[in-house]
Amino acid sequence: MFGEYIKGKRLELELSLREFSRRIVEDPSNWSKIERGVLPPVRDRAKLTKIAAVLDIGQDSDEWKKLQDFADIDTATIPDYIMNDHAALAALPAFFRTIGSLRPSREEIEELLSKLKEG
Repeated sequence: MFGEYIKGKRLELELSLREFSRRIVEDPSNWSKIERGVLPPVRDRAKLTKIAAVLDIGQDSDEWKKLQDFADIDTATIPDYIMNDHAALAALPAFFRTIGSLRPSREEIEELLSKLKEG
């Protein structure tokens, strides 16, 4: 997800892989592997900020959030905004069992629905 997203944004701006890599100070060969999903995405916030700047992605924009979410997904990491929300964190076990086709309890489903309604 992350690599495909970055590649798509890079191509929209007509940036070659080499030019993009030069701007973010990365080896083009390694960056190609990230775009193809062979290597995991970067997790360092400073590096993500630099990538966002090169791709004209504004801080705290929906695109910025998407960039961070894709990095989290591809590294199998729970995003910080969920880890810092105790209510959302408490609902995760029921959510995981639900999407994993395991049978959560009625109470867990009701709690999950309540959390989703709260936003």
